Amino acid sequence: MGWDVLVVEDSGAMRALITSTLEEIEGVAVSEASCGFDALKELPRRQFHLIITDINMPDINGLELIRFIRENPRYAAVPLIIISTESSQRDRERGLQLGANAYLVKPFAPAQLRDLVQRYLGIP
Repeated sequence: MGWDVLVVEDSGAMRALITSTLEEIEGVAVSEASCGFDALKELPRRQFHLIITDINMPDINGLELIRFIRENPRYAAVPLIIISTESSQRDRERGLQLGANAYLVKPFAPAQLRDLVQRYLGIP
């Protein structure tokens, strides 16, 4: 079985790091969006098994994107991980209250991301 993951991140370097980390996991296919608006265009194109998003992005930010995803029945159950430089407890709580399953602070170790992704995709 394959797993489709959507990565929403405005920094090309960070998007590349996340994508290369995920592609090390067998069966994971990554789609990328450089902003929230692009993510909204990408969502209907396939059934994603996991979404990873930044918070601070141009146009539609990550929190607005999470709100949209959680309010839409088609995507509401998809696990969602926030990766952000926003490291305060308040930011973390806000992201989790909006419906994120996990919150990872930049910079992070690739192994941390791999562990989270494997946990939410149910990959041993």
